[in-house]
Amino acid sequence: MSGVRKAYAAVDLGASSGRVIVGRVGPGTLELSEAHRFPNRPVRVPEGLRWDVLGLYAGVLDGLRAAGQVDSVGIDSWAVDHGLLDADGALLGNPVHYRDARTDGVAEKVWATVPAAELYAATGLQYAPFNTLYQLTAARSTAQFVDARRVLLIPDLLTYWLTGEQGTELTNASTTQLVDPRTRSWAHGVADRLGIDLGLFAPLRQPGDRAGLLRPGVLADTGLTGPVPVTAVASHDTASAVAAVPADTPRFAYICTGTWSLAGLELDAPVLTEESRAANFTNELGLDGTVRYLRNIMGLWLLQECVRAWGDPDLADLLREAAEVPALRSVVDAGDEAFLAPGRMPERIAEACRASGQPVPVTPAETTRCILDSLALAHRRAVADARRLADRAVDVVYVVGGGTRNALLCQLTADACGLPVVAGATEAAALGNVLVQARADGLAGDLADMRALLARTQPLTRYRPRGDAARWREAEARLAAR
Repeated sequence: MSGVRKAYAAVDLGASSGRVIVGRVGPGTLELSEAHRFPNRPVRVPEGLRWDVLGLYAGVLDGLRAAGQVDSVGIDSWAVDHGLLDADGALLGNPVHYRDARTDGVAEKVWATVPAAELYAATGLQYAPFNTLYQLTAARSTAQFVDARRVLLIPDLLTYWLTGEQGTELTNASTTQLVDPRTRSWAHGVADRLGIDLGLFAPLRQPGDRAGLLRPGVLADTGLTGPVPVTAVASHDTASAVAAVPADTPRFAYICTGTWSLAGLELDAPVLTEESRAANFTNELGLDGTVRYLRNIMGLWLLQECVRAWGDPDLADLLREAAEVPALRSVVDAGDEAFLAPGRMPERIAEACRASGQPVPVTPAETTRCILDSLALAHRRAVADARRLADRAVDVVYVVGGGTRNALLCQLTADACGLPVVAGATEAAALGNVLVQARADGLAGDLADMRALLARTQPLTRYRPRGDAARWREAEARLAAR
């Protein structure tokens, strides 16, 4: 297919916004352009926190209309959340948001049947209160769940609406805590013990599988000329983002930055030890038989919530002011569940500092510096723990995603980890999404070839570690002593 150049629409849905990005791929070329961006605003209704999935779908259709004629469409999104369909294939209410309180205390009920250590040994998934397993357990007695005949994860739900075809893409399925990372198939033993009917899920799909064609009604709504295939990509956005890490060595760690920070390693096999479970590392499935061995960190959610509370000040000015605040004056645990829910974030950060006997940040700049120092410290701990638990040497840390725009965070991460940081692939999830579609068309090679193309075509910024490593060790000890 020498000289062929094709266009691919990557639908990339994040926890705060969605976007449709067009990737144009040809021999040695990879170009992105944003067709449409739209907000993703959860809605609190009397029964709890819900996703406005109809608004998201409308944004997808608007984006495909703005994209113009494309050769394929792929969808990636955040993990764990899902829609319930009835016997006619109709959606039974808006999907529940993972930050909803319905899973409070549910994990302990699950562990009474399948102890936490056994659950980890079978599925390799870290504890998070919102894992799909806990959500399904919490929903079991509801009228909607009783009527449900199908569970579709968010990208699969939107793919179904676009094509009329149902499937469950593997990388996202691996976040449900119902997949065995060794066999890369459903963990039937766990599901059986917990009374979860895996028949509710559509058959598994692999990244690169054809998921169907845009329905005639979708073609009419978007102005596209059919047939337009929809390709199953690595539909968990982190899986797509890790596929877009422009690494040229296997000795790398990655940090996918955005609302969450996902920090870890790419491995050939899961790490299912009790020590790994205690360190709260997860084994999620990636492209081409890989395992994403990582820790979830609260991420820029902390700053996003503070900025919202402060009335949306100019972020560039805020970061400049934060850079002038003394380093490591106060730090908090960026993985603490106390920061999971929305609201009162500046006050909660101040309360955490006060409770640990540290100076309390007062100004927005001081709070911002506390957040960025804390995130860098969490990155340091995650990379160091992953190296130790997986017995893997690391020479460089790649930062991808929205946090690459935050030069202060990238430099602090290099300082904290004591390793060079390469920041790039800002739209990493969209890039990985596009490249899997291109590979399905024969326009991209294996994972190494995809990464080589990314390294040649995407702007990268390099940060060298600086400062006194002892200060980071002292801050780490401060948190450990809480």
